[in-house]
Amino acid sequence: MDKTVNQKAWFLVLPVFLVVAFSAVLPLMTVVNYSMQDTFGNNQFFWNGVGWFKELLDPSTDLGGRFLASLGRNLFFSLVILAIEVPLGIVVALSMPREGWTVAACLVILALPLLIPWNVVGTIWQIFGRPDIGLLGYVLNAAGFDYNYVSNDIDAWVTVIVMDVWHWTSLVALLCYAGLKSIPEAYYQAAQIDGASRWAVFKAIQLPKMNRVLLIAVLLRFMDSFMIYTEPFVVTGGGPGNSTTFVSIELVKIALGQFDLGKAAALSLVYNLIILIVCWIFYTVMTNAGVERKVQASSEEAMEPKPSAALKPVPALKPKEGVA
Repeated sequence: MDKTVNQKAWFLVLPVFLVVAFSAVLPLMTVVNYSMQDTFGNNQFFWNGVGWFKELLDPSTDLGGRFLASLGRNLFFSLVILAIEVPLGIVVALSMPREGWTVAACLVILALPLLIPWNVVGTIWQIFGRPDIGLLGYVLNAAGFDYNYVSNDIDAWVTVIVMDVWHWTSLVALLCYAGLKSIPEAYYQAAQIDGASRWAVFKAIQLPKMNRVLLIAVLLRFMDSFMIYTEPFVVTGGGPGNSTTFVSIELVKIALGQFDLGKAAALSLVYNLIILIVCWIFYTVMTNAGVERKVQASSEEAMEPKPSAALKPVPALKPKEGVA
């Protein structure tokens, strides 16, 4: 029996498509249009083709040099953030209690930094790190450290990194804790019977069960750290000099400070493309790694020798009656 095809259901999805087109596709097309043109003000545009993209990817130009320098800072910042927050989030999740009233208390404490708006986080750390009125700056200078994030590049980087770790490690910890809570208790009981160590339990049970949530955590943290803008802009303003000027801050300087809409549009498109490519690489590598581990585990299990079936005892022969 053939099924009746009814295309009227598409009308239910049409409002969603219209909202997405209005909020995403149309602004994207506007940015693409600006990236191909130049303007001298008075709402007059002139065709420039791919000229801005060529200049953007040329290190010898001013625009290309600024873009590549800020891109290097972004990549370095994201790698440092992932190297700190992912292991630290796993450690925090493993240290949290599994039952009792302390679970709710720990979850509330971990969620507090995530509830603070980004500009408020930047303002808190801007005041907290000031050497004259900030508690952190005063304590460090009193301890003998010449700390001043306004004039020292290393101090500015340390402040921005510590601020991001304080703000977002809770997200990784909560995701890892959700993965740990999904592990059945029978796994731990079997490991206890086998006499497995704490490291063996983590490596063979807990870490494989956290693969999916770790993938989500790494993707979320990379995208957010690579697109960071508000916190470092509020704390350092991209300084001292250009030491903490990331691509997002450079983009705002070009678009709003210099009002070069063509350069800013080309930079935003390349910026978006880089984020998509790197996230796709992260997802592909981590997903394939999980599949390879499963295949390897199944092959090792198949290669293990199986115990042979016990031989059935042969019944003893009884002598026939009448035979001596």
